[in-house]
Amino acid sequence: MTSSLPHRRLAELARKHGPLMHLDLGQVPCVIVSSPEWAKQMRKLCAAKLLGPKRVKSLQPTMEREMSKMVASITSSCFSGVNVSRMLCCLGNAISTSAVFGGSSSTQKQRQEFVPLIKEITKAVGAFSLVDVFPSSKLLRRITRYEPKLKKIHAAADAIMEAVINDHMAKRSTKHDQDDNNDEDLVDVLLDLKEKDDLRFPFSNFEIKAVILTETWTITAAWVMSELMKNPDVMEKAQKEIRQVVFSRNDIGELNYLELVLKETLRLHTPDALTIPRESQETTVINGYRIPAKTRVIINAWAIGRDPDYWTEPETFNPERFLNSSVSYKGLDFQLIPFGAGRRICPGMHYGVAIVKLVIANLLYHFDWELPNGMMPQELDMSESFGTEVGRKNDLLLIPIPYHP
Repeated sequence: MTSSLPHRRLAELARKHGPLMHLDLGQVPCVIVSSPEWAKQMRKLCAAKLLGPKRVKSLQPTMEREMSKMVASITSSCFSGVNVSRMLCCLGNAISTSAVFGGSSSTQKQRQEFVPLIKEITKAVGAFSLVDVFPSSKLLRRITRYEPKLKKIHAAADAIMEAVINDHMAKRSTKHDQDDNNDEDLVDVLLDLKEKDDLRFPFSNFEIKAVILTETWTITAAWVMSELMKNPDVMEKAQKEIRQVVFSRNDIGELNYLELVLKETLRLHTPDALTIPRESQETTVINGYRIPAKTRVIINAWAIGRDPDYWTEPETFNPERFLNSSVSYKGLDFQLIPFGAGRRICPGMHYGVAIVKLVIANLLYHFDWELPNGMMPQELDMSESFGTEVGRKNDLLLIPIPYHP
């Protein structure tokens, strides 16, 4: 389990020992779920949504503004190499900070401090820690200093987010009678949910901070571009569809083939390969398997997306497999759960999907793309790197060619 790609190692063990597998990770008993049917049994229903499609529309001006800046930057670098992975990361930071902090000059200091903190949090949380599997070892806690480091980073990020939330709340209390034409940002949307208090569970500043920290779409966008470069026929179909559509905000929903490409990418490259562990509150029996109380349950969504019992040629990138298929990535079909399911589904799903579609549509509309140094599609490195999400091990380097309609 100290492997750099634990989701793959767990999938291998599941093929040998079955879809519901007990492991003792140090002192922590764990159950690994690697089958759609077993994952369905773990689901707890809850209808609440934090960021639905209507809410996402209010954030699109921010997305489009930052997207236009990126297109202009790529245009200035045409015919020379572009680090697509780094470019998407910068775009993600720009969109996130704009969506969270808005355009207020009073939040510029917090914006500058926030991005490096997010990088530290992602690195710390994604790393393997012996403290997680030997929680009672005081010696390990002293040696690794894992908890003090996390607490320090968390306290700094929490202070920034608390200041931003308070700043938004103060402004909201003074603009009741003012005509404010500024774009509504993510914190405003979340504060609306808090103030209306019509959700089925408590929604406080704590939950608002959790959503602010949700950011996985840049990894998915990088995998989409990687698969398109590795599969030129798919790239051609996606690009043709995009360029035939009159390109505007409202046209994104008409890109049916792009939706298939996104589904297939999420199947093969599930951003959260291993779901956040949950601990059973009491002893439970599922299909004859006894799961003791206080057992940590981890669902291997990566293995589920590549299960040959549910997918034909599971290792092949084939968007057409979703033609005339009702399978969705929204947590209703347990053979495809890239965002989780039930009340634990990723609250930023609609937000992330909307950005990925907008980004990919812009990249394919404005540019043709080539691999560097005469590289052939089959030579493109698709190695993974495991952290809080499963991203590319190496940056994606491409050459943009401007498209003139």
